Amino acid sequence: MLATPIVQFGTSRFLQAHADLFISEALKDGRALGPITVVQTSGDPGRAKRLKALAMKAGFDVRVRGLIEGARVDDVRTVTSVSKALSTDLDRPEVERVLRDEAEIILSNTTEHGFLPRPADNGSTFSQAMSFPAKLAHLLFSRFAENARPLQVMPCELLHKNGAALKARVLPVAERLSSEYARWLETRVLWVNSLVDRIVSEPLEPAGAVTEPYALWAVEACVGLTLPCAHPALKVVGDLDDVETMKLFILNLGHTYLVENWRRADAPQSFVRERMDDATIRKDLLDLYTDEVLPAFAAEGRGREADRYIDETLDRLANPYLDHRLADIARNHKQKVALRIGGFLAFANRAVPGYRAPRLEAILARHAD
Repeated sequence: MLATPIVQFGTSRFLQAHADLFISEALKDGRALGPITVVQTSGDPGRAKRLKALAMKAGFDVRVRGLIEGARVDDVRTVTSVSKALSTDLDRPEVERVLRDEAEIILSNTTEHGFLPRPADNGSTFSQAMSFPAKLAHLLFSRFAENARPLQVMPCELLHKNGAALKARVLPVAERLSSEYARWLETRVLWVNSLVDRIVSEPLEPAGAVTEPYALWAVEACVGLTLPCAHPALKVVGDLDDVETMKLFILNLGHTYLVENWRRADAPQSFVRERMDDATIRKDLLDLYTDEVLPAFAAEGRGREADRYIDETLDRLANPYLDHRLADIARNHKQKVALRIGGFLAFANRAVPGYRAPRLEAILARHAD
């Protein structure tokens, strides 16, 4: 079996329709580092069928549906970039071997909950009960002990400065194992910040997903950076904050605003596109963007860019071919209000002291402790 220079932690449908698809397309033209080993960290037996299907030789399908400049797109692309599928629960020795002998880049897209510290993180040996960062610290120790080759880690979680965030959670665990190991992680492992953007609305069975045409993988430029592939959606940027604020405070904020009003109205719709089919709701969202969001970006000299992104976002939210469930977006709603709306108001007040956004301020107040 071919070596897999890319090791991916997480089996999410998002990664299937994002990094896995991009690398698969690039491999066909010889423009990718190589195939992928996918590692399931949760140990959830209910996902065993999906894990196995990811590495089937025939691949798995990603269906891309939406509009590009008014033209309908509805095509199926087969992803064949995943060569191996392993579990930290059942295959840990092989996971450690691949990380030691084959890995050049690590990708991850675990849950926000998976990042949070757990009591088991203080243990001296690997445990399935550990958080993802603690598991990673234990799994990489063999590489340090055997060859200490350099490595690149590229998280795809939706966290600010996600590479730095993961590093900050891994190092304390590593320090308890060995101070020399922690220094290796600090100096010989490159922790890359990136931001991903693609609406992936539903899974296909046993593996695969339905997604929109729009896709972005923005990677922050840094010394020594190696890209996993060449792809139009993968862009190296000098300032990731500009990309992040645009996505978080327009697209993600819009999602949270729609869900807030949907919940308060106890409305019957199931999907984002159904909310956007209502002309009154769509106009209300446009008014929110125009009156309460756009002025903050304009004050930073990014008004024209934000205006274009708002137009694009409205079309993405109204995509008639995606079943993007409001209930899915509503998970962890209070935390999302704090991050997206509270974060925007802090951002806006830095740009314009005393900035007012009455509708957004009212939502934040309703969810205050």
